[in-house]
Amino acid sequence: MRKVILWAVAGVLVAGASMADPALGLWKTEVDDGAYAHVQISPCGANVCGTIVQSFNEEGEYASPNMGKQIVREMSPTGGGAYEGEVWRPSNDKIYIGKMQVNGTKLTLKGCVAGGLFCASQQWSKVN
Repeated sequence: MRKVILWAVAGVLVAGASMADPALGLWKTEVDDGAYAHVQISPCGANVCGTIVQSFNEEGEYASPNMGKQIVREMSPTGGGAYEGEVWRPSNDKIYIGKMQVNGTKLTLKGCVAGGLFCASQQWSKVN
């Protein structure tokens, strides 16, 4: 009985820790090539990943071919709201070294090349 209780407590602690992750939730990207998206960031193992769940352009919501694709990949927390992993840019179908920093309701996402020497960034805002 004691082992069952210990496993239950451990399960609650793990679930609570992942729920406390500041990156989790729905985020609005910046406009890139005339469109923006809502990205759901969720746990994927010990890391976090972000999937496109809605796409918008100047006319409103539309059925993008990128719907359901993972844009933030295997971001590993490094402490203080920072993460490292990979980022996929739909407009050119390239994968970059990814860095992410969460500060409250703002998320700065960087895609880098040349070992992180050159980076482009976007600032996302939390939807919920």
